[in-house]
Amino acid sequence: MIKKYISDEYKIKKEGNVLSYAVPVADIVQVCNDLYFKHKLQLKLITALDDRENTGQFKIFYVFGISPENIFLLPYISLKDEEEFPSITKLIHEASSYERKIYTFFGLRPKDHPHMTQILLHENWPDKVFPLRKDFKYQTRPDYVDGVYESQKVEGEGVYEIPVGPVHAGIIEPGHFRFSVAGEKILLLKPRLGYKHKGIEKLFEVLPISDKVRLSERVSGDTSFTHSMAFCQSIEMLADIDVTERVKYLRVIFSELERLANHLNDIGFIMLDTGYSFGGSNCARLREVIMQWNERLTNSRFLRGVNMIGGIQKDIPIKLCHELLLTLKKIKHDFNEIIAVSQSSSSVINRLSGTGNVAKQVAVDHGLIGISGRSIGIKHDARIEYPYAAYNKLNFDMALEEKGDVLARWSVRIKEVSTSISILEQAILEMPSDNNILHNKNNFALRSNSYSIGIAEGWRGDIVYFVATDSKGEIARVDVRDPSFINWTILEHSVNEDIIPDFPLINKSFNLSYSGNDL
Repeated sequence: MIKKYISDEYKIKKEGNVLSYAVPVADIVQVCNDLYFKHKLQLKLITALDDRENTGQFKIFYVFGISPENIFLLPYISLKDEEEFPSITKLIHEASSYERKIYTFFGLRPKDHPHMTQILLHENWPDKVFPLRKDFKYQTRPDYVDGVYESQKVEGEGVYEIPVGPVHAGIIEPGHFRFSVAGEKILLLKPRLGYKHKGIEKLFEVLPISDKVRLSERVSGDTSFTHSMAFCQSIEMLADIDVTERVKYLRVIFSELERLANHLNDIGFIMLDTGYSFGGSNCARLREVIMQWNERLTNSRFLRGVNMIGGIQKDIPIKLCHELLLTLKKIKHDFNEIIAVSQSSSSVINRLSGTGNVAKQVAVDHGLIGISGRSIGIKHDARIEYPYAAYNKLNFDMALEEKGDVLARWSVRIKEVSTSISILEQAILEMPSDNNILHNKNNFALRSNSYSIGIAEGWRGDIVYFVATDSKGEIARVDVRDPSFINWTILEHSVNEDIIPDFPLINKSFNLSYSGNDL
C-alpha cells in the first residue's frame, strides 16, 4: 500500500505509524505535489530541525497523513551549506505560514515564496537572530530594535482605517485587527498576532520530561487536556509504551468533557453577541456544571495534571461514573430545550445567517480544519481519520454543515454537543473495570534519532505534535501545531461582505486561540 505513495528510490525508515525518508532538495516540490494533489493526502505540518550538532545539517520535514490507516509520511530535505530551500506555497497555499515560520525562527529562506515576511515576531526583534537554532539559548534576552509596523493599505475616497486592539475591553488575549472601511463596510482586515509569544517550542528543549507534559497543558489553556494527550501520545510512541484499555477510555472521557464545556461556552456567547441573553445565560449555566465536574474528578477545572506519559493520574470511581451519567442526561434534556427555543427566535437566526461567509475553495486552499472546516463540508476529524485512545471502539458521526457562515459554525457546535454526550455515555458504560491506570514502566527510554507524530482532535480542530530525538535519545525538537495556527489565516476572508458591527460575532464564531497560535 505504501509503495503507491513513495518511490522505490527512497529509503524508508518505519517507526510505529511514522514513515520518514530523505528526499533530494531538488525533488521535494514534486514529491509534495504528488502526495497532496495526486494522492489527496492531508498536509499536517511543515517543520524544521537544527541537527547541526548531530549531522551538520538543518532538516525540513513535510508531514502528510494517510487516513483512515493512521499513517504519517515524513519526506524531508537536508540543508548543509545553504540556508535556502524551495517553497511549495505557490502549489499548496496552506504551506505559506509554515514556511514563513521556518524563515522567522530558523533563518532558512523559502525560495520564491510569494509573501516572504516574518511571522509572530514583531519589528522590534533584531535581524539574524533565530531563536529555534540550537546556538540560541532560552534565557537569551535579545536586543530591542526600533522598527515600524507596516500594514497593507487600501486607498480611495472615503476609505479610512480602524485599529482594534491589541488590548481589548473583555478579559481576552491580545491581538491587533486593522480594518480598512468605507462607511461601515469592511474592505480589508489584517490581523496581527504574536503578542502572546512565550517561547514554548524553545522551552520544550530545556525542561525535564515531566515538566514538558505540564508545558503542553499551557500551550492553550482552554485545551489543556487534549494538548497534553497529543504530546503524551507522541512520547509513548517513541518509548514503545502501550497504555492500558482503561486509560484509553479515560482519555476519551476527559477530552469530551473539555470539548463539551467549550462548545457550550461558544454556543452561548454567539447568542449573547446577537443580544439573545436567554440562550447565552443558560449555556453558561450548563458549562459551569461541566467545569464543576472537571474539578470534582481531577481537582482542576481545566483538567490539568491528569495526563502523564504512559497513563492517567486520575481515575473515575464507579459511583462517580453513575452520577456523571445522570448529569449528562439532565444536560442533554436542558440543552435540547434551550436550543429549540433559541432556534425559534427569528432575530437569532437572521443575525447568524449569511454573516461571516467563507467560500469553500478559499477554505480548502487555506487548509481550514476543525469546526470551521466542518461548517463548510470539509470532512476532517482526527477522532475518525486518525483514531487514537478508544475512539475506534465508539460509534459517532462527523458533525457537518455546508454554508460556511456563522450559523453553520454555531450549528456544528450544537451537533457536536449531542455527539460528545453520546460518546461520553458510551465510554463510561464500556470502560473496562480494571484499576490498572498507569503503565508499569516508571522509567523509560526514547528511541534515538527518531521522529513521532502525536495527533488529537481538540475542540477547535486537530492538534499535532512533532517530536524528534537526538543520538542520545534526548528530545531535540518539539513542534506544536494548534488548529488556530491554520485557521487564523481564514479570518480576513470571512468579513469581506460584512460591516464593522458584525466582526465581534464573526470572530467569536471562530473563537481561535491567540496563545495556541503565538506559542
